[in-house]
Amino acid sequence: MKLKLGMALMATTILGSAFAATAEDVTITIESWRSEDLSIWQDKIIPAFEATHPGIKVKFTPTAPAEYNAALNSKLEGGLAGDMITCRPFDQSLLIFEKGQLADLTDLEAMKNFAAVAKSAWSTDDGSQTFCVPMASVIHGFIYNKDAFKELGLEVPQTEDEFFAVLDKIKADGTYIPMAMGTHDEWEANTMGYYNIGSNYWKGEEGRLAIINGTQKLTDKPWVDAFKSLAKWGAYLGDGYEAQTYPDSQNLFTLGRAAIYPAGSWEISGFNTQADFEMGAFKPPVPVAGNDCYISDHTDIGMGMNAASKHPEETKAFLNWVGSPEFASLYSNALPGFFSLSNEPVTLEDPLAQEFVSWRKDCHSTIRPTYQILSRGTPNLETEMGNASANVIKGTETPEAAAERLQKGLASWYAPQQ
Repeated sequence: MKLKLGMALMATTILGSAFAATAEDVTITIESWRSEDLSIWQDKIIPAFEATHPGIKVKFTPTAPAEYNAALNSKLEGGLAGDMITCRPFDQSLLIFEKGQLADLTDLEAMKNFAAVAKSAWSTDDGSQTFCVPMASVIHGFIYNKDAFKELGLEVPQTEDEFFAVLDKIKADGTYIPMAMGTHDEWEANTMGYYNIGSNYWKGEEGRLAIINGTQKLTDKPWVDAFKSLAKWGAYLGDGYEAQTYPDSQNLFTLGRAAIYPAGSWEISGFNTQADFEMGAFKPPVPVAGNDCYISDHTDIGMGMNAASKHPEETKAFLNWVGSPEFASLYSNALPGFFSLSNEPVTLEDPLAQEFVSWRKDCHSTIRPTYQILSRGTPNLETEMGNASANVIKGTETPEAAAERLQKGLASWYAPQQ
């Protein structure tokens, strides 16, 4: 009886200690649009943090991507947002910071691990304040079905002439749809299409910054020529591509029905689990052999602190960890295709991710041209660029007319273009 009583007291003591420790834990939450990453955060990333930070618990609470911006704004306005905010690049997050809803993280210890260019997507225009910790960039290019290429005797194209010759051969054979892309979701047309190939025409940062400072116009030759190349794509997309959605395009490729997928590197982890064929990737072919190559290496995702967080010290501890080399390696390999922006080198394990990031050695990097400054007015250039790209592919608007419309819209509110 004494033994049973002793065991009961011991159990009560242990349970009491455990309960006390749990009661003292602080739980902080993450807002994100990356709902597909839920299991990775829950199974890999958060446990790694919690293992070295006792007393802090983290919850990942994503919203569907298309609903994220509106949902986040509503939560912030209503005081219901989580402690940490996953930050989209440039103006969308800058606007939240300027409203006082994102904290100034300029002096956060981990910021020393990032170069100014990595922080630029989440800094004020003058660079004096930074409000999100850079997490990763994504790179555009083309993912292809290696089995299909081998079956049809195709080589990876290096120039645009070679690119269209490959598409012609795939089309003539008829076994595969040459490229899996639709125009129903207009963002797909400019993000996977115009921006993907366009940086080779406007020479990346040179052209992007020239539009911002007003020394180039969207009606100038590089910008129109990129549309002319894009206008050829319609002939190589599947029947009914005009009604084809983004998920439709993903399915067409991973089911093996299309040979080439105009891609963002964020597709890698999903495609790895869905496709049962070997995949490769090639960078956007240059218009002329021997030209310098340019890639869209877009600063894509960061993490900031809700200025109204009730747990600022615990949140800063997590953000410092997000800025650490440990997180850079963990995140880049858990989500292949999201490339760390840290100064610390990261060894990638996924071969397709290795191929994408290898282009940084050979090509000049740039970001999507409409994301910084140029989409702050009405009409919104980013939205209009998607519409124009879709129209050009469908042939309902000529490259020249699309460029003229975009230039007129930008000049209507943006002083350097007036």
